Amino acid sequence: MDYASILREIQEESNAFPIKGNVTTTIPELAKVSPNKFGIHLTTIDGDDFGVGDSDEKFSIQSISKALTVALAFSFWDERIWERVGVEPSGTAFNSLIQLEHEKGIPRNPFINAGAIVIADILVSCLKNPKEDFLAFIRLISGSPAIDYNLDVAQSEKDTRFRNAALANFLKSFGNIENDVDTVLVFLFSSMFHRNDLQ
Repeated sequence: MDYASILREIQEESNAFPIKGNVTTTIPELAKVSPNKFGIHLTTIDGDDFGVGDSDEKFSIQSISKALTVALAFSFWDERIWERVGVEPSGTAFNSLIQLEHEKGIPRNPFINAGAIVIADILVSCLKNPKEDFLAFIRLISGSPAIDYNLDVAQSEKDTRFRNAALANFLKSFGNIENDVDTVLVFLFSSMFHRNDLQ
């Protein structure tokens, strides 16, 4: 199969559409990213690499990391994980305090911010060195030792953490955070902002 041609065709079709939406302003470091960035990279099971656009640039994967943290947490807790976080769509904003109150401190799913905070708390409890161990896990499953934390984005998230801090403290008030809130948030901000190096 001619993957390179397929990716170029996707890029050309995508370029025909106008850019919609806005770059987030809630995390200042991310506000610096151009909305014109576009890249696709494919690695086959045979180890062949194909890329177009900005696919060689490092980037912040943001909430994609939530799927990775929940996978690691599940490896420790198995089905018990769903006692602390649900599996239903939220129907509200990803950072809603109102829904969390209505649900009595059990986030609807691990992909909204409250759910990601609970997953971060589980990992802080399970991992001896949470940030280092999580990074080692990501490098292992990706096969890329070049993946690293983006400290600038993590610091920017920490500097503007007010809504996430409110969610974490609210979760703590319901007994759904076992560790120190600041410790959990520091891990969350680090784990959410990996950058990928496809070179």
